[in-house]
Amino acid sequence: ARRLAAKLEVDITKVSATGPGGRVVESDVRAFIENSEGTVNTLSGTPEPSETIPMEGIRKSIADHMIGSLANSAQLSFFLELDVTEAQRMRRIESDKGGVTIGIGHVLMKACAEALSRNPRLNSVLHGGNILHYEQVNIGMAVALKDGLIVPVIRGVEGKSIRELVDESTTLASKARDSTLSLNEVAGGTFTVSVLGSVDGFTPILNAGQSAILGVGRSVEKPVVRD
Repeated sequence: ARRLAAKLEVDITKVSATGPGGRVVESDVRAFIENSEGTVNTLSGTPEPSETIPMEGIRKSIADHMIGSLANSAQLSFFLELDVTEAQRMRRIESDKGGVTIGIGHVLMKACAEALSRNPRLNSVLHGGNILHYEQVNIGMAVALKDGLIVPVIRGVEGKSIRELVDESTTLASKARDSTLSLNEVAGGTFTVSVLGSVDGFTPILNAGQSAILGVGRSVEKPVVRD
């Protein structure tokens, strides 16, 4: 029992004894390992956890989805800095004019739809051994939740105005946080935009099957050299 406990890095003093004279036997160690509540406390050298949270539900689904995406596709990231001075100016003017808040993410979502219409190979999904190209641009927008992340989809972005994108994305984000999204509202994406405005850059993971994803960092003022 001691050899098995040492091999499995189990603290034998925590194992319930069922052997003669109150001794721990090998089957006790195995039973301890098989007990899901016992295994979380067997990390060698770590203190007792203050809380134990099962990896289940949306967290497990996200983890499985991301691991599957990384395992089944060769992913490569490009990092670019873009001058968005004019985009920010236009965004502020349109926001003041219409009384709605247009974010840089809405502007970039529309820009992506224009770019994807010109480069349809990026607006594609791998399915059943075939690469499916689309003329319609369905953009998934990553929405952070308390316990994870979900990606509702805006369909036909190429034919919608930025104001329409603001309205639809606001509605979808609200439904995502209220857990009222329908299956149809999280399916059918051909491209994804993920905005993480607190960092300069990051490496987003492809939505399984899609050919590309855009990760957007923060927009900051900085000195530049021209000519």
